[in-house]
Amino acid sequence: MSACRAPRGLATRRRATVLAVGATVAALSLTACGGGGTSGGSADTKFVQGKGGVDTVAKENRKDAPQLSGKTLEGKPLDVADYKGKIVVLNVWGSWCAPCRAEASNLAKVAKDTKAKGVQFVGINTRDSNRAPALRFEKEYGIDYPSLYDPIGKLMLRFPKGSLNPQAIPSTIVLDREGRIAARALTPLSEERLRTMVTPLIAEK
Repeated sequence: MSACRAPRGLATRRRATVLAVGATVAALSLTACGGGGTSGGSADTKFVQGKGGVDTVAKENRKDAPQLSGKTLEGKPLDVADYKGKIVVLNVWGSWCAPCRAEASNLAKVAKDTKAKGVQFVGINTRDSNRAPALRFEKEYGIDYPSLYDPIGKLMLRFPKGSLNPQAIPSTIVLDREGRIAARALTPLSEERLRTMVTPLIAEK
């Protein structure tokens, strides 16, 4: 008797998923921990490339962020959609990444300073094979906002074509109150540069 096999269509889809995730991880590996980054997206992205590596999108041209949900580093469920109505700052990071360490205290400070103004920070921890180093990282830098645990970069695949998507580690993406992608940086951020991404969105009506 022959061994059981998955249906051909299912097996093909599984291979495609594995290949897609592998390609994403490889792409992030190429740009990981760089001092800069290149702007991406298709011709219809309609973003404005700003100074200091921060790209922004006019209100009328913004695209919805994908569903970003899963377990946090502490093992608790988290869905970014639950923060709709707030400005959400997404930071892609890894405990092994030197530029991530360089910007961590800036993120922690701005997160605390802007919380009362309706800003919620959420980390996306990637390429840490287990949670322990990432949890130590958060404790060391005083990061008290949650981070989704995404060790192989599956969440990165969810960003829509033509949007400002994460292409490096670290990457920071800011969502407006309607859950749409408004700004992106592909470089480690100073406190000042991070505030320039968030402050205009706080002022939006």
